Amino acid sequence: MRIGKIFLVSIISLILAGCSGGMFSPHDPDGDKDNKGTSHFPTNRPATGRRVFIFDPNYHAWAVYNKEGRRVNTGKGSGGAKYCPDVGRPCRTVSGTFRILRKGGSDCISSKFPIETNGGAPMPYCMHFTSAYAIHGSGNVPNYNASHGCIRVSPLVAKWLNNHFLSIGSTVIVRPYS
Repeated sequence: MRIGKIFLVSIISLILAGCSGGMFSPHDPDGDKDNKGTSHFPTNRPATGRRVFIFDPNYHAWAVYNKEGRRVNTGKGSGGAKYCPDVGRPCRTVSGTFRILRKGGSDCISSKFPIETNGGAPMPYCMHFTSAYAIHGSGNVPNYNASHGCIRVSPLVAKWLNNHFLSIGSTVIVRPYS
């Protein structure tokens, strides 16, 4: 019965976050609050009329803002690694300002990684902001940059972003590595 109540509270929180712009507190697979970035990102930014996702690879955190420029949520993220031995080069996430080009569901997979199988790595709830880079769910979101260039967030966060917050055309800002 307790699990049912927790599920109901989670659903209500999702609905309120999507409607009111209030903070949604997704949980990572270990059950810890994923609120990294609350003191790193400003509460407000200039309104753009679009929802905005900002990722800072130096802080390993992201924030999202509604169309009015109010911060709605923050959390832990992991970007592209300094060096990827399997491809023999740096894998840093491209920095700049982009838009969400396309989105996939829970069955989204990489067409390139792992190299040895010509793809197939799970990328649940992928949201591509270039042809090669996406924000997606991962069961491994370490406190360092570890991917081949994509922005990893927890699967629950990716699902929320994909289904309830970001849409095609939403802005993605990736801050430069220091």
